[in-house]
Amino acid sequence: MHIGLILLALAYVLSQFFRAFLAVLAKLLEQDIGATPDDLALASGMWFAAFAAAQIPIGAALDSIGPRRTAAGLLLLGGGGGAAVFALATSPLHITIAMTLIGFGCAPVLMASYYIFAREYPPMRFALLASVMVGVGSLGNLVASYPMALSAELLGWRNSLWGLGGLCALVALSIYLWVRDPAKVEGESKGSLAELFRLRALWFIFPLMGVNYALPGAVRGLWIGPYLTDVFGAGTSAVGVASLLMGTAMIAGTLFYGFVDRLFPSRKWMLAGGAMVTSFTTFAVILLPAHSLALSVGLICVIGFFGSGYAVIMAHGRSFLPPHLIGRGVTMLNLFSIGGVGILQFASARVYHNYAGTGDVVLPYAMVFVLLGSCLVAGLLVYLFSSDRTA
Repeated sequence: MHIGLILLALAYVLSQFFRAFLAVLAKLLEQDIGATPDDLALASGMWFAAFAAAQIPIGAALDSIGPRRTAAGLLLLGGGGGAAVFALATSPLHITIAMTLIGFGCAPVLMASYYIFAREYPPMRFALLASVMVGVGSLGNLVASYPMALSAELLGWRNSLWGLGGLCALVALSIYLWVRDPAKVEGESKGSLAELFRLRALWFIFPLMGVNYALPGAVRGLWIGPYLTDVFGAGTSAVGVASLLMGTAMIAGTLFYGFVDRLFPSRKWMLAGGAMVTSFTTFAVILLPAHSLALSVGLICVIGFFGSGYAVIMAHGRSFLPPHLIGRGVTMLNLFSIGGVGILQFASARVYHNYAGTGDVVLPYAMVFVLLGSCLVAGLLVYLFSSDRTA
């Protein structure tokens, strides 16, 4: 792989890390600065909201100035700067501000890679390349689990964040030096969002894009820590191991979807089947939320595996995009994906808050899973009417 793509993959490792590490630090942040699960849900939601809000201008930037400057500039300012703010935090508000900045910084990284794949590789290879990039980047999910818990215990979470900020800056500068922008197509027309939304085939893909990753993303990025801690009394190390297992399942699921994409006669029904399994498993968690720690972690890992079809859903949408709309198109699809996570982070925080005062430790988390599972079912029902194009 070209060194530029390797650097973008490393940047995406950081992006995956930052969307998931709060769950491991939940207990430490509550002890040190009084950050409650509600506060962390808000901060995590702001990461996704900032990430999503940046997608539209990023799409235009990819089509105009290219992926090199777009990814390097935002990662340096948002990723490095946000990590520094986090390291200096003395209140939950500072965590929210830091996560917002980091969300902006991480926003262009994966889309820069997808833009290069779409412009420089055959369409039939997009799903596999996209899945491999997500799979490699998802190593950040693993680092955000037990290794982050260990680093926080040995070095302190503030020192760990300072190190991460320096790494963001180094990777951003390397991207600026080594990534090469794809050549412009001679006479290529300038696209617009209006033209993009005239592609009616995308309308049936956007809803599933908005909820498919939202469920495992919300669980892995936020709720797995408080859920296992409050319901089963799990400590930081146990939560770290559980997060590591779920992160591993998500990587395996991403690679599974990518490699079997060309073997299935129907991309649509492969994705629909995976979403159905994820839905059934989510409702199993709802029915047996406190049966045993091992069962709950196992079910969460199944959710992580079968809920990792993001890259292939992206490939399904990309198959309808003309060359001049690739930048805007892939970032709009990503906006729905990441925006869906952000919205459900906020909504799940509200659901948790509404039921937290009942005196029942299990009920707030069961209702969070009800919300996430119901949204996935709704998105799946719309997706069943999509066109089954697999190019």
